[in-house]
Amino acid sequence: MINLSPATLFSRVNSAIQPRPQEWLRAGVGATLGILASVWLCQWVFGLPVALLLIGPVGASAILLFAVPSGTLAQPRAVLGSYLLAALVATAAAQVGGHTLGMAALATGLTLLCMFLLRCLHPPGGAVALSVVLAGPALQQLGELAILPVMLHAVALLAFALIYNNLTGVRYPKRPAPVIDLQHTRDVPPALRVGITDADLDAALDEFGEFVDITRADLAQIIHTTEVSALRRHMGALCAADVMSRDLHWATPDTSVREALQLLQQHRLRVLPVLDEAQQLVGIVSLVDLADFAGRGGRRLLRRGGGQKTPLREVMSSPVVAVDQHCHIVELVPLLSERGLHCLPVLEQGRLVGLVTQTDLIAALHRDLLRHLA
Repeated sequence: MINLSPATLFSRVNSAIQPRPQEWLRAGVGATLGILASVWLCQWVFGLPVALLLIGPVGASAILLFAVPSGTLAQPRAVLGSYLLAALVATAAAQVGGHTLGMAALATGLTLLCMFLLRCLHPPGGAVALSVVLAGPALQQLGELAILPVMLHAVALLAFALIYNNLTGVRYPKRPAPVIDLQHTRDVPPALRVGITDADLDAALDEFGEFVDITRADLAQIIHTTEVSALRRHMGALCAADVMSRDLHWATPDTSVREALQLLQQHRLRVLPVLDEAQQLVGIVSLVDLADFAGRGGRRLLRRGGGQKTPLREVMSSPVVAVDQHCHIVELVPLLSERGLHCLPVLEQGRLVGLVTQTDLIAALHRDLLRHLA
């Protein structure tokens, strides 16, 4: 495992971030179209002079929304909140002290404080405050209503970013990954019980001291990906084919529930692959599937020696999560520890060649640990 603190790792990652060239093009096109759409809509409602007075902060927001949409500064709360606060503060400052440079600077500083307090920091908000206080006659004539074109710009640009980013393969706004709770208990998921916790991340970010434009979830993902990469290097080329069970027992879709249960009991198995006539994997049946069958009224049939008329096609799980024989063992861990799977069928050119069970995985990890300790 790597031996870096979250803050140190973030510093190294942040200094080396360089998106791919296709991302440059995607962001550039999005920013261009977003600005045009925002200005066009504001011009249609309030006229071109008013729309152009606010184009500076809109351009700055477009850079964040399309170039770094995963950052905390680019999230909808930050965009809408900053524009609203800036418009309110700047309008009040202009009414109290006039449209002067001093009031513009004061409005910017107060807007920054408000954005920190309300957790909606968005740098272009400062430019909004400056633009409103030092606005030309077209915007000054609106008085207190100057907030309306400001918010129209924000809503229009944000709406376009929501559509464009998601259509071009970028998930926006940023949402935390759902936590899979298969057991429905208060226990922390297995993957989160050891290693870096949310409290560790909070402490590291607090120690870092400065504002960090990255969500805690993204920082956790960066650290996890780095750990996985280091573990792959540490374990070498160990893959599914090296640890899988090869002497398999299987059934067909027409095999009865009673026959499948006998196979599971006879060979002390927990799962049974289901293959069709072409030896293609079409399903898998487990003790859990049979327990569900029993709970739906099949218990009496099984007690009486029945279940002969119920084929596995009616109780098996399908489609099946399977892996290629060259799949690295590190990639098997989350599938067997977080997805609730007891085994993973291993395929070679679509044909079943083995099974990796939780027992196989534990034995392989134990052997690798002993090898390195030796």
